[in-house]
Amino acid sequence: MYRSHTCGELRASQIGETVTLAGWVAKARVMGSMAFVDIRDRYGVTQLAFNENYSKELLEKAATLGREFVIQAIGKVAERSAKNANMETGDIEIVVEELTILNESKTPPFTIETETDGGDDIRMQYRYLDLRRDVVRKNLEMRHNLAQSIRGYLSAQQFLEVETPVLIKSTPEGARDFVVPSRLNKGQWYALPQSPQTFKQLLMVSGFDRYFQIVKCFRDEDLRADRQPEFTQIDCEMSFVEREDIIQTFEGMMKQLFKDVKGIEFDAFPRMTYADAMKFYGSDKPDIRFGMPFVELKSPGGVDLTSGKGFVVFDNAEAVIGVCATGASGYTRKQIDALTDYVKRPQIGATGLIYCRVEADGSLKSSVDKFYDAEALLQWQKAMKAQPGDLMLILAGGLEKTRKQLNELRLLVGSELGLRNAGEFKPLWVVDFPLLEWDEDHNRFHAMHHPFTSPLPEDRNLMQSDPGQVRANAYDLVINGVEIGGGSIRIFDKKLQSEMFDLLGFTKEEAQYQFGFLMNAFEYGAPPHGGLALGFDRLCSMFGGSDSIRDFIAFPKNNSGRDVMIDAPSILSAAQLKDLEL
Repeated sequence: MYRSHTCGELRASQIGETVTLAGWVAKARVMGSMAFVDIRDRYGVTQLAFNENYSKELLEKAATLGREFVIQAIGKVAERSAKNANMETGDIEIVVEELTILNESKTPPFTIETETDGGDDIRMQYRYLDLRRDVVRKNLEMRHNLAQSIRGYLSAQQFLEVETPVLIKSTPEGARDFVVPSRLNKGQWYALPQSPQTFKQLLMVSGFDRYFQIVKCFRDEDLRADRQPEFTQIDCEMSFVEREDIIQTFEGMMKQLFKDVKGIEFDAFPRMTYADAMKFYGSDKPDIRFGMPFVELKSPGGVDLTSGKGFVVFDNAEAVIGVCATGASGYTRKQIDALTDYVKRPQIGATGLIYCRVEADGSLKSSVDKFYDAEALLQWQKAMKAQPGDLMLILAGGLEKTRKQLNELRLLVGSELGLRNAGEFKPLWVVDFPLLEWDEDHNRFHAMHHPFTSPLPEDRNLMQSDPGQVRANAYDLVINGVEIGGGSIRIFDKKLQSEMFDLLGFTKEEAQYQFGFLMNAFEYGAPPHGGLALGFDRLCSMFGGSDSIRDFIAFPKNNSGRDVMIDAPSILSAAQLKDLEL
């Protein structure tokens, strides 16, 4: 037996017991005739004590221990003379009677402590060492607990966990596939799944009316902090349901997770249409932890409080839209210049920023005073409901582009004003997305979600006459401005699915080649069904208060899609390439 107890469980009630511990040397301190060694495992840290008066041989052996040596210690639990309130085992220590070095260690390239001196690159290269750090271990423990809670909830709701294939057929929609050559089928390729979408629909045809899977998915796309080439999603599907059934089921799951993990209880999650999300926040995933909704001072076919004053920027703009930053009139000119530089960055693309202060005495001061008198500015103030001490920030240009630019500005100002508290959670359902979006480059429609999403029943008659106005029977769950997941009611009628493929520009032959197996299955009694998928990695990072999902993945890739620990991707040998005829 290597250990009788873990390094995190011994307490004062066990004083006098003889125990055996095994783990890694976190710290070793030799002080003349005494030595103290902190031994660490996954469960915690315990102090080992060595005394020359007890055993000079053991003391000398303890002096040879380096950081991260793997050791076994046998001894008696004793009360510590200098207790450590910061350690769960801080009331006791082990007076060592026998010490065994199980394995030596090279000096690690960074300190394995909560506050480490290792940068991202070196920690990713030695990820197996990084995982020994308490903060990283706790992230993965939380991930485990979340997964257990999810499985428990869904199992109680009669969902069945079913594994779907990893080697599948490539499809043209969505992100790029990762592909795998087939040795046994020369010249042919598998794809790694971006989602188990078609398989879970086939499970509904098969009569498995409630399916879930915590599943790996793969997308060959550009990476950032919240995106990895391989990621995990909570994938679910239900039969004989409408949108409300699905929303209620998974809102219930999220409420349980918040209660179990964060101790927070929620009433019903609010809902917002896609049209309102874009109009008032410029994003289909608005952060509603704070206000600052958009106010249109000029819009196509609507209000116009800006034209005819000689300010060409506003006169020529399709839209002029602003936000009111509460209590921000004290922004200095330097701060406003920084905001202007921010929105003029190429990634955002605004040509400039107009501002108007509401001074403490109620007077108005703007950056366009030479064009707009006090009466005109007062109209802006009333439209934005600005109060003394507030700051109005205004952008102009094309409607959609200006909305997106103002969304970025709103989020930045919200952060600067301390309104985006990571410890506050504001969930939201966004509904009624467009079914299709027009691709100017390819002169065709794309499915906004995927080609199996059903239109809203009331928009079904627009599929041929005005497809761009058809709304999807779809829904996204957004929390704190992050899309946690989404889904839809699916098409289960072969005729409607064929119509959808036609709108997306598939020929009959292409549709049959890519999705014939699904279309054929629909001929054998497909039930009404729908579902959703939630990003498990994003969910973990949100609960953990981090912007990066890498902190919650055991072995993540870097921003170039590389695993620097095992040096992947890598080159294949000539023999392997020959086998694959590549």
